[in-house]
Amino acid sequence: MVSSSHEALHHYGQKDTAGLIRNFQRLFHVPFPEPCGFTVVNTDLTEIEPVERRVDSLVRVHTEGGDFLLVLESQGKKDDRKRGSWPYYLSYLYEKYRCEPVLIVMTQSSSTARWAAQPIRFGLPGWSSLVVRPMVLGPDNVPVITDEKEAAQDPSLAVLSAITHGRGRRAAAILGPLAAALETIDPVSAALLVELVTSGLVDSQAKEIWRDLMAPVNYFFKNPVAEKVRDEGRVEGRVEGRVEGRVEGRVEDRIEMIVKIMELRGLQVPDSVRLRVQACSDLDQLKVWSERAVRVTDPADLFTPDQPPA
Repeated sequence: MVSSSHEALHHYGQKDTAGLIRNFQRLFHVPFPEPCGFTVVNTDLTEIEPVERRVDSLVRVHTEGGDFLLVLESQGKKDDRKRGSWPYYLSYLYEKYRCEPVLIVMTQSSSTARWAAQPIRFGLPGWSSLVVRPMVLGPDNVPVITDEKEAAQDPSLAVLSAITHGRGRRAAAILGPLAAALETIDPVSAALLVELVTSGLVDSQAKEIWRDLMAPVNYFFKNPVAEKVRDEGRVEGRVEGRVEGRVEGRVEDRIEMIVKIMELRGLQVPDSVRLRVQACSDLDQLKVWSERAVRVTDPADLFTPDQPPA
């Protein structure tokens, strides 16, 4: 059975391809033309013969210098069958699309990463007819980002860090700075990255920490009505053109979140509450209110300090 952590690894590359390219430029020091567009491609490589072959994710990257195919494979453990499958994938894709395929293997296991990084050689000793060299992202070359400023500088890399180290104890230390970093980007992008991290974590303690960190905003991120709002472009239209990371934008997003959380819970938000929230420019205060918005039964209680348990 395919695990959620398996899916998170290659979906990260599919959903945040620009971030993935920046990260392997940084981690592998490999030049890559500046992308000008992306297309998700059908992953089915089955031929007429009844042999089913599928890559995990396949993304076509459009650049001024030509197109590239990112072949994204999530690998949980060693599998020697891949030594035949991966060369086949690359040859088949080049023949079909006539653009350069790039094999990227992603794993949460150091031993699997070392195995996957070994070149696959076909031919005579000392004279290979075919050599496949996967680019491997794993715990040994993806940094553990536990600094909030570093996470805010590159939230995409911080997400990759959390997913890649999702099976280890270090995952928990990444999550606090990552949660803070996600508050600096637009809510639509943040919602996507939150889902990837949620799927990618395996360590039970890390999963519990992440649930607690995300609890105040889960209604906004996951509720079907909120998704419909985002799909209709209301959030995108307001965020479009905003300078990323500006405090004003973060305040506006938090105000939207507080009101929307209560509405999605079925509460009728009176104008007096709505106007008081909209008048606030203190990000810390808005964060407190967003946490209360998940629990209150009366919107007016949003402004009442929580009482300690008896």
